[in-house]
Amino acid sequence: VERVGKWLGRPREIYNLLWFKMGGGAAVMPPLDQVSRRNLKTCYWYLNQTSRSFAAVIQALDGEQRHAVCVLYLVLQALDTVEDDMTISLETKVPMLHDFHSYLYQPDWRYMESKEKYKQVLEDFPTISLEFRNLAKVYRDVIADICHKMGAGMAEFLQKKVESLQEWDKYCHYIVGLVGTGLSRLFSVLELEDPIIGQDTELANSMGIFIEKTIIIRDYLEDQLAGREFWPREVWSRYAKKLSDLAKPENIDVAVQCMNELIINALHHIPNILTYLSRLKTQSVFNFCAIPQVMAIATLAACYNNKQVFRGVVKIQKGQAVTLKMDATNIQAVKAIMYQYVEEIYRKIPSTDPSSNKTQQIIVSIQTIYFPNGTVVSRNRYSPIYLSCAMFLAALSWRYLSAMSEALEEDIQAKEN
Repeated sequence: VERVGKWLGRPREIYNLLWFKMGGGAAVMPPLDQVSRRNLKTCYWYLNQTSRSFAAVIQALDGEQRHAVCVLYLVLQALDTVEDDMTISLETKVPMLHDFHSYLYQPDWRYMESKEKYKQVLEDFPTISLEFRNLAKVYRDVIADICHKMGAGMAEFLQKKVESLQEWDKYCHYIVGLVGTGLSRLFSVLELEDPIIGQDTELANSMGIFIEKTIIIRDYLEDQLAGREFWPREVWSRYAKKLSDLAKPENIDVAVQCMNELIINALHHIPNILTYLSRLKTQSVFNFCAIPQVMAIATLAACYNNKQVFRGVVKIQKGQAVTLKMDATNIQAVKAIMYQYVEEIYRKIPSTDPSSNKTQQIIVSIQTIYFPNGTVVSRNRYSPIYLSCAMFLAALSWRYLSAMSEALEEDIQAKEN
């Protein structure tokens, strides 16, 4: 009953989820073109296995760009798998990270010793590298360059901890910021976007850094259990003697305060993100860039002042995620989403939090610059009553169609027998 009550309290999200499941999502996430090459099909299968969220936004791109970004994601997933695998010794791992870009041109290179969840991208790397070599030179150059720089950055931080906030920015630049600047360069070279998109690397870098900081904040407990540490000492050392101490139940209050401070640091990237997105003119590129950003701000709002980050997993609801994907198709909608979630964080600021004043200042600053009227156009297209009725009718229709399909299959089987 409690779960049903929560669902009825979010009629728009449930309606959007049903609509998306029943095929309406094709308007935002178009279906894949027919992929003829067996190896390329395998790459898309790996893409959907390793990240459904990124798979959705990648598959919304057009034609050859979609294939290139799919290959880029898998190459970087393989690189990330090497970095994350704590069973690989530093003596082996550091040279691998430095040399990884060269493996793209070695048809038979693979790595069979990984114990990580996504080890298949290393074990079947010849399939991925083959599709890399099938890409046009403009794509190969960008992918290889990103891989080279990212591998070097990962190797650098394997041999030292993230000490300062400046180093935190640098690490996030290596991990995702480089992807933002590299893809922006590509969008400009292909004339999908204006030259400024590829030239203004500070804005493109912020797009990636914001996503990576969100992941690092959210995944504190998972990283601790795996023996990985990415929170900057400059911040956590004010709350605990060791970063791992924040996971102890007796330290939950200071742990949340530490996390809140990191979330506020991440919010500083929002002005750059909105400026970057406002310059985009190609719809598929806008969707590809905007959706991860709105997912990130929703995740930060869910994490803010939330003790569950140190006890388990914090994720946004499926209906919420679908609604964000459907809505984030233009700059005004993205501004509305950003406003909604920074306002949600603002309402949750505890008066006892050491960084409460700083939090209020950054949020008011963002609202003053980007939402001068104090309000934005509502993203709700329909009234809650209409949505509840539509949701109910959609559920009945889905149930009816499913029952008819099952009956038809049984009838066919009976005739065959």
